[in-house]
Amino acid sequence: MAGLYLEEFKIGHVFQHTLRKTVTESDNMLFSVMTLNPQPLHIDFDFASKTEWGKPLVNSLFTLGLMIGISVNDITVGTTVANLGMTNTTFPHPVFHGDTVRVETTVISVRESKSKPDRGIVELEHRAYNQDGALVAKCTRQAMMRKKPA
Repeated sequence: MAGLYLEEFKIGHVFQHTLRKTVTESDNMLFSVMTLNPQPLHIDFDFASKTEWGKPLVNSLFTLGLMIGISVNDITVGTTVANLGMTNTTFPHPVFHGDTVRVETTVISVRESKSKPDRGIVELEHRAYNQDGALVAKCTRQAMMRKKPA
């Protein structure tokens, strides 16, 4: 598996994820429609043109999912049991159609499970940036990870 086992996470390690994504109008529209989110700030160009931004904003939950998704191949693919939660989620700068998102992740803490000896919990801070280096999203994620097989 490409994902890391619990024992392979080191507190303070920063992953610079090489996968990037340029967000398209289609990405934003499809996500908004799929999640039944009719917010005109995301899907109505006329409405959005009259806001302080002057154009549609990418749905922030898409940005959150993209940020975590970009990290998966480097960190958790095949070795995660479950996401336990996401806290301290912020979106300090909007994402627009055409922005390219890159992500970095820092390992905050690692601990063995108190009730299940084959796994543990890793706390990660994900940060997403646009092509200009502006921080567009940040969250702390708790993931239950498998230990190396015996």
